[in-house]
Amino acid sequence: MTVMDDWVTAACAELELDPAGVPVTAVLDLARDVAHQVLRPGAPVSAYLLGVAVGRGADPADAAARLRALAGSWPVGLGVDPTDPTAP
Repeated sequence: MTVMDDWVTAACAELELDPAGVPVTAVLDLARDVAHQVLRPGAPVSAYLLGVAVGRGADPADAAARLRALAGSWPVGLGVDPTDPTAP
């Protein structure tokens, strides 16, 4: 097991969820794409929104793919935070 597996298992136990139903790769891919193509703080918010959608019955893979596609089509520079000293 990896540290991520251990964390997901422990977090699921705490929240009384089945760790088998956690699409770790899809969530991480979504967070990466939003962080790199939109803005970094959007990554955890997008993961939360994915969770809300799944909680309301959305298919996790489909919802993650839709959000990743949205991030991929986000206009360059629109997500740039002018207060971020590392922003281009």
